[in-house]
Amino acid sequence: MKLVIQRVNHAEVKVDGTTIGSIQKGFLVFLGIGKGDSKEQVEYLVKKLVQLRIFSDQNGKMNQSIQDIGGELLIVSQFTLYADCHHGNRPSFTPAEEPSKAKMLYEYFVETCKKTNCSNVATGEFGADMKIELENDGPVTIILEH
Repeated sequence: MKLVIQRVNHAEVKVDGTTIGSIQKGFLVFLGIGKGDSKEQVEYLVKKLVQLRIFSDQNGKMNQSIQDIGGELLIVSQFTLYADCHHGNRPSFTPAEEPSKAKMLYEYFVETCKKTNCSNVATGEFGADMKIELENDGPVTIILEH
């Protein structure tokens, strides 16, 4: 399982020109699910995600978590995080989990996030062609894998 986490001032995701998810200060999380990933990995990564201390405290040090600041989450599934570009110029996505299993784990990830102290958990639409707008804060981008 792979997460690309971007600290944002705001972000939104649109499908067919309609905003389906938006957040203010928090994390835009791109979630990739690989073959064989499990609910245990989801639980580990959600715990790690909400405890990451990458928001500035009163002294300007990255010392606060998303829970500390009452931040929000926008979670977007992205199978392309599992692109294999070793052979040729066209990526292979065979390391990504098949869609029905990936969707189940994506939904479990979202539900697990909703049980945290984050003030808002918004999502994209699994499998849809999405347009994402965001304002990076920093920029700060973190990659988590498990």
